[in-house]
Amino acid sequence: MSADSPAPAVPPREFRLAMTGALLALLLAALDQNILNTALPRMVGELGGMAHISWVVTAFMLTSTTTTPLYGKLSDLFGRRRLFFVAITLFLGGSLLCGLAQTMGQLIGFRALQGLGAGGLMVLAQAAVGDIVAPRERPRYQGLFTGTFALASVAGPLLGGVITESLSWRWVFYVNLPIGLLALVMIGLGLPTRQSTRAVRPIDFPGAVLLGGATAALLLLLAWGGHEFPWASLQAVVLGGVAAGLLALFLWRETRAPEPLIRLALFRNRVYARGVAVGGMMTFAMLGSTVFLPLYFQVVLGMEPSHAGFMMLPQVVGMVLTSVIGGRIVARRGRNKPFLLAALALEAVALASLALFAWLAAPPVAFLFSMGALGLGMGMGMPNLTVTVQNAVAHRELGAATGAMTFVRSLGAAIGVASSGAIMAGRLAAQSGAAGVDFGVLAQHGMQAAAMLAPDQAAALSTAYRAALTGSFLLSGVVMTLAFLLVLGMPQMTLRSHIEGG
Repeated sequence: MSADSPAPAVPPREFRLAMTGALLALLLAALDQNILNTALPRMVGELGGMAHISWVVTAFMLTSTTTTPLYGKLSDLFGRRRLFFVAITLFLGGSLLCGLAQTMGQLIGFRALQGLGAGGLMVLAQAAVGDIVAPRERPRYQGLFTGTFALASVAGPLLGGVITESLSWRWVFYVNLPIGLLALVMIGLGLPTRQSTRAVRPIDFPGAVLLGGATAALLLLLAWGGHEFPWASLQAVVLGGVAAGLLALFLWRETRAPEPLIRLALFRNRVYARGVAVGGMMTFAMLGSTVFLPLYFQVVLGMEPSHAGFMMLPQVVGMVLTSVIGGRIVARRGRNKPFLLAALALEAVALASLALFAWLAAPPVAFLFSMGALGLGMGMGMPNLTVTVQNAVAHRELGAATGAMTFVRSLGAAIGVASSGAIMAGRLAAQSGAAGVDFGVLAQHGMQAAAMLAPDQAAALSTAYRAALTGSFLLSGVVMTLAFLLVLGMPQMTLRSHIEGG
């Protein structure tokens, strides 16, 4: 920390403990998202229930996403420390029970319980930084969170494979226990006990139920649409109608609740409103563009899975570099709008180049440059956007603001993946008739089935994937460009050098 930097809001020892505990909590959430997929085949082999395997992921996603706004609001009223204890305890309890599960039904239920805790980990970790670090200094520490998340995305699949092969898939869950307990101890010792001095009015649990129902209906529509039923079907219309109806009731409820879950007046603040929207658009573009990229490397470029994973490494390296270096520069300057614009522009250009390279069937080295540029933009953009949103609101609403931003980011990611999936499915279906093969089945069964195709069918499959990925990258590039324009019209704000009430 530079000599003229404001001191942390807590003594140095407690500051280090609290930061380490928050980083460990984030690591729990990030690893869980990346470590599980490697172990899923072994879980099915032991527990059975192949038809329900998607619910292992879906149940967790439903509960973790729907609880994020509630954790943010409750932490404003009762303090981040207390809610951390609740979230980590639920997550660890769910992890232990998942490891002990004897049936697929039990595993799905325990994953839902684990998600109830996971919903608070990322929100509280980012909000806790706001309790101990002034906005001016926050970019350098938020960069550590981005770097941690990036490293977990690489280490997760590798660690999941090693644990599953050397021990058992059950240890994919047990490994959370020592990390979580250490995080609990550090947060308990380091994070200050703070809570709102306002009189606590009745919590808006009806609003939480309405928002949770709307979110669950939307996520189920995104998870099942195009797979369990066609997008243009009665089931899709019903789920979409339920989501829209419950959302309308939630917005009506928030205008009348004594203590609303999300205070809608916050969205009259242009910086906050645009920041939250841009956060959702960024995750839409990033997840929508990269979710099928390893499959492209394998199917079109003929890479082995390990080599395809290596192709993602420049993105991770870029994220780590700019999240740390960029955070230090922003902390010195006190203004981060130029860095946000540079990040979004770099990501938009990277996505456009990925679309071009996919269309041209470029060699692998070309994709490495694009992935590196995408990572550089992500490392600059995500932590600075978090600080921008937090700096735009009063400290007493920091948790609710962070929870709403995390919630919108999660929805953006889910919609982005669903959009790319729809583009992929449509393109594959269009090619299926001409090639005389069901490419949708091949996408589910992987390279072993693809290797058995006749040369003309293999060529058709490659063409279909190239066209599908080109469409996904173009869509993501357009969304990222719109995000750039939103930030361009955002008022410039100087980051505060103090913590309100701290």
